[in-house]
Amino acid sequence: MVCFRGLYALLFATLVAAVSPAMAEGLIEGKAVPETQDQVQLSFAPLVKKTASAVVNIYTAKTVNTRQVSPLFNDPFFRRFFGEQALTAPGPKRKVQNALGSGVIIAADGVIVTNNHVIEGADEIKVVLNDRREFGARVVGRDERTDLAVLKLDMQGEKLPFLELSDSDAVEVGDLVLAIGNPFGVGQTVTSGIVSALARNNVGVSDLNSFIQTDAAINPGNSGGALINVSGRLVGVNTAIFSKSGGSHGIGFAIPSNMVDHVVKSLLTSGNVVRPWWGAAGQDVTADIAGALGMDRPLGVMVTSVYPKGPAERAGLKVGDVIVAINNRETANAQDLRFRIATQSVGGTAEVKVMRQGGVVVLPLAMEAPPEIPPRDKTLLRGAHPFGGSVVANLSPALADEVGLPHGVTGVIILELDSSGSAIRLGFEPGDIIRKLNGETVQTVDHLQSLIKTPASGWLIAIERGGQDLNLVIR
Repeated sequence: MVCFRGLYALLFATLVAAVSPAMAEGLIEGKAVPETQDQVQLSFAPLVKKTASAVVNIYTAKTVNTRQVSPLFNDPFFRRFFGEQALTAPGPKRKVQNALGSGVIIAADGVIVTNNHVIEGADEIKVVLNDRREFGARVVGRDERTDLAVLKLDMQGEKLPFLELSDSDAVEVGDLVLAIGNPFGVGQTVTSGIVSALARNNVGVSDLNSFIQTDAAINPGNSGGALINVSGRLVGVNTAIFSKSGGSHGIGFAIPSNMVDHVVKSLLTSGNVVRPWWGAAGQDVTADIAGALGMDRPLGVMVTSVYPKGPAERAGLKVGDVIVAINNRETANAQDLRFRIATQSVGGTAEVKVMRQGGVVVLPLAMEAPPEIPPRDKTLLRGAHPFGGSVVANLSPALADEVGLPHGVTGVIILELDSSGSAIRLGFEPGDIIRKLNGETVQTVDHLQSLIKTPASGWLIAIERGGQDLNLVIR
């Protein structure tokens, strides 16, 4: 027996010596690049058998009202002489819209995570398991900010196969991954690829995510499906693709499992997601800023303002500090910082690494729920003025988080618009922040109400929309 052990050790040493240095290093770390034909022919079949049963198909149905339009409506001749109303059937027609997507079982009792856009507005949700059994599902909770939703099946004590979540911070560019889902409704499909990039945050899907990019083929219907590593653990939930044709171009994006874990736990615990508030605002460190500060390269977030008595101020953060890491994880930019904070739990503490005057300081930052200061004072504005029929509110860190704005934004925001009011006819939109009215800065809802009651021959209005300043003159 001793001889066999010695032989195995000798064979392993010979193998390591025979391969390239990169290959040898990969063997030691548990990762290796295939270098022979035999290695290339290795199969993912055992991994698929282990994981595929935990990925489900999701079918949804919702009823919408439509108006039945005559085919003659498309002909300009008939529209001109008969009018559009004459070519439209009277009264709305109810129609059922069907959609499909994918989901991942993450607990044996039937807890499923999927994309919010897969189930949004659905009147009926049907889940089909890999063994073709069908179940109705109820929505436990959903989070529009991260495009995640949690469903629950009533399994009456039966245990289902599920996927364990991996640490997405351990994922590296070049790692092998599999994408499992239901593209185009053809049935469960497995595709393979690598992690093409990390921390993609200019995708236009969510302002909180730092997506994993992969070249594994992802198509419509894959949304909500699993992105797994070679250990069979979930590293991400597939959610979006970059495509000019609607099909896969080798650029797919997945929500990292660390964000999935935080959102799922919050929804299961309270039915909603409360994200920590750090009580400051900052900007990306540009090349110019990095040069002025003596930094080797542009990295991190420069603190531009600190909320009085907030977590950042109590932690000792100051304007001009540059945050370069949270919990030893590098923060490349402001979007990355938002993602890192959003994956923390309220009530905990994060270690913030800060560059200050050429030195490095580590500060404990409390993770607190955003406060509602000032109170939102949600109000419907009525009357003969430009904001008639709009519902406005005071912005606070809590409300800013709800509507997807940075916590430091203040002012009065339009939340809703009445279809019969003057505000919607003038082109105002939900999310507009009212900055000035007739040259005076709008502070609160009460202040706005006093301004619109003041007689005026015209209105000069300044708003902020999507980070852009717009001006409107009404005579």
